[in-house]
This record gives sequence, structure tokens and C-alpha cells, in this order.
Amino acid sequence: MSAAKIEKPHYPQLNTVLMIEDAIKRHNGEHTVTQLWKKLEKKVMYQTYKTAIDYLLDSRKITIKNKKLIWIFNPELMDRLLAESEEV
Repeated sequence: MSAAKIEKPHYPQLNTVLMIEDAIKRHNGEHTVTQLWKKLEKKVMYQTYKTAIDYLLDSRKITIKNKKLIWIFNPELMDRLLAESEEV
């Protein structure tokens, strides 16, 4: 009986996620997922990169429009909206 190879997910380290966030902010709306991966300053396994992209999508920091990565997280706006809601 042969055991099938089970792939473990490659979870990104915090510095990798921050590098990817920074790259998306700098190139906002310019690149597809694959194009940005190829332009990263440090090499990252694609599976690890995709895990980070999925995390950023799930946390609503980025979106994909016309196949391009777009940074949408705006903490200043969130702070302002929360402050206004507390005044009511």
C-alpha cells in the first residue's frame, strides 16, 4: 500500500504578507495576481503567495477587478466612520 503524497499548505510569514501588501499598494490596479508575484522583491513560492492573496481577499484589504489586484483597505476612513457613528 503506497501512501499518497499529502501537500501541506505553505503559510506565509508576517514579513512576507507585509511585502505583498506593500507591493499591491505600490502597484495598485496595475498587475494581475501572477504578474505581481513575478515582480516581488523576494522570491516566494506561488502556493505561499496565493495563501497570502486569499487572506488579503478574505480580510477585505484587496479586491480583484478586471483581473487586476486593487488595494481597498482604508483605515482612516474606517476611523472617521466609527467616530461619526459614536456621536449619534
